[in-house]
Amino acid sequence: MPRLLLFIPLVLFIVLGAFLWKGLSIDPRELPSALLNKSFPAFQVPALRNPNKILTNTDFIGQPVLVNVWATWCPSCRKEHDQLLAIAQEANVPVIGLNYKDDRSAALAWLEQLGDPYKFNIYDESGMLGLDLGVYGAPETYLLDAKGIIRYRHVGVITAEVWANFKVMLEKGWSNETI
Repeated sequence: MPRLLLFIPLVLFIVLGAFLWKGLSIDPRELPSALLNKSFPAFQVPALRNPNKILTNTDFIGQPVLVNVWATWCPSCRKEHDQLLAIAQEANVPVIGLNYKDDRSAALAWLEQLGDPYKFNIYDESGMLGLDLGVYGAPETYLLDAKGIIRYRHVGVITAEVWANFKVMLEKGWSNETI
């Protein structure tokens, strides 16, 4: 019996090694979303530019949209901003901004200085909508179909390569009715 106890550390080492090996194969950008293939969360939040205008999820029903979570405190958001401007210029898919846990005046100054790629901006000062979406941080981008169903979630910077993948998804049979 005492000899058998000598093998316990070896077995534990092998099990721990297997868990660590499995962890190395996981892509940290692939964060699961409980809302995939579900409706965008219902909300009533003020617009960034006009605090008296209340926006809801029905404001982007009817066509596919990209919802981009951004903030002025986010250095990666600044990195992706030029790509978002290019998407807004070229694409027939509107980009909706979700300004997350930010200062309104700083966000407005950012858009004035760098350009505004967004059809409109939702101002989520408290972060409650972001919490409902399962946002880990900014930037995150969601691809919604015409019915407001979340079809894809990208965590991190939108690059030309990521946008090319989004376009492929949009072109592969995702019409305004079925995306």
